[in-house]
Amino acid sequence: MSALESLRRMVLEQGTDRLTRIGVLASAAWLFLVLIFAWLGPEDQARDLSSWLIWLVGVVLPLALIWFAVWSAHALVALRAEADDLRAALADMRQGGQPERPAAASMASPVSRPLPAAQPLRPSAERRAAIPAPPQRAPSAAPLDTRQARLEFEPPAAPDLTATELFLALNFPDGPEDREAIRCLRLALADPDLARLIRAAQDVVTLLAGQGVYMDDLLVPETDPALWAAFADGTRGDAVAGLAVIEDAAAMQTAAQMVRQDEVFRDVAHHFLRHFDRLLARRAETEDAHVLAVLAETRSGRAFILLAQVTGMLGGRTQPDEAPQDQDADQTPVS
Repeated sequence: MSALESLRRMVLEQGTDRLTRIGVLASAAWLFLVLIFAWLGPEDQARDLSSWLIWLVGVVLPLALIWFAVWSAHALVALRAEADDLRAALADMRQGGQPERPAAASMASPVSRPLPAAQPLRPSAERRAAIPAPPQRAPSAAPLDTRQARLEFEPPAAPDLTATELFLALNFPDGPEDREAIRCLRLALADPDLARLIRAAQDVVTLLAGQGVYMDDLLVPETDPALWAAFADGTRGDAVAGLAVIEDAAAMQTAAQMVRQDEVFRDVAHHFLRHFDRLLARRAETEDAHVLAVLAETRSGRAFILLAQVTGMLGGRTQPDEAPQDQDADQTPVS
């Protein structure tokens, strides 16, 4: 909160406190007049029930009107403060400024903790060497015809992300200063299939973090790329048990309980498993198997390995009686 906003809030609170004090004083003054009237009035006059009701209404109604006026003044002060904020925002926009959007960073990246120095999430030099460089586009020799030949009603094609861009998008930005990861995340969100996967991964990682399971804390050693190629080809169970490399028993127990007991998390987890499985199958058609292994080291990939272990997709490495078999994720056809 800026100093100007703090000053405005202080002035608003002082104004509301002053209105409340005025209401208290007016109520006390009216009650004092009522007591004087009751004291100085005739004592021998008989009063029936209707006269007592009229006298009570005459006492209570002015008090209600006083506090209704105080409430209306409170609302008017709040409306004036909101109007002043809107005028300031409009003036800032007219001068070329943009209003602050503090929630943008939280929408772009899920809950995570800072990485320890000994465990970076970036792949090693040898692993990065396995990611092919993006193809160089040759300049067109023919001049571009800017004349409109026909109207294009189809939406523009989604950008084809390179392996490095896909890695950064699935790993999520480390903060507002991670501009390259934010750029890659925006490219991924332009692809409808990747956008569904990214949002599902964000939901899974955020829900797990709410229970104390952070992807940055999960140790994922290098795995055999051939196993990832077999997994992308549809192999499940003990044949790919070598991919079940997460040994954090507490994290597996928490994830298994969430899958078994939380219906919302179970649906989100199955949705995420299906979309990540399809991504691996699509990338296996055009990328080397080492790329699949590197993608598994991202935060999204770690969440996938964790959930695949506790749901039995990776064979018998899951702990017993933790979660039912994810038949939906295991049997989903890869498209």
